[in-house]
Amino acid sequence: MESLAAIRQLPYRYALALDSRDMDALVELFAPDVRVGRDSAGRDALKAWFTETMRQSRTSIHQITNHVVDFDDADHAHGIVYCRDELEKPDTGQWQVGTIQYWDEYARVDSEWCFVRRKFHRWYLVDALTRPGHGAGVNEGPEPLRTIQLPEAFDSWHHFWDAARAHDP
Repeated sequence: MESLAAIRQLPYRYALALDSRDMDALVELFAPDVRVGRDSAGRDALKAWFTETMRQSRTSIHQITNHVVDFDDADHAHGIVYCRDELEKPDTGQWQVGTIQYWDEYARVDSEWCFVRRKFHRWYLVDALTRPGHGAGVNEGPEPLRTIQLPEAFDSWHHFWDAARAHDP
């Protein structure tokens, strides 16, 4: 049961790390020798890949739903995770809405469960019919429940975009 609980935390932590743009936390969820594409491996390569990929969407929201886990042995498992995602595209100002199914492989490495591989399959990714502006509905109306705007509430969000701006010519 402890292993199942630890594995089930991985997709939630993955979604949080992606949406907050915390690339260091994200790559720590993967095995140190994780394969990245056909020609690269390791967390540094994975961080570079995710950093470039996540620059294509200003904001992302990943909602984890169903998660099925099957154990292969005491230190290896595989699973399927369902996810609904929303992506804000900075070049068009559009929001895309989609659904994903991740096919995961997990392993216990140095007493910690991690992703060995995540392969995603998508049902759809379409433009949302209603295009919410940044912060739409947040802190509006009489006696609202006040909050800090996401994703700007994450320190890692600012670090990610500061580094991205420094990288751009």
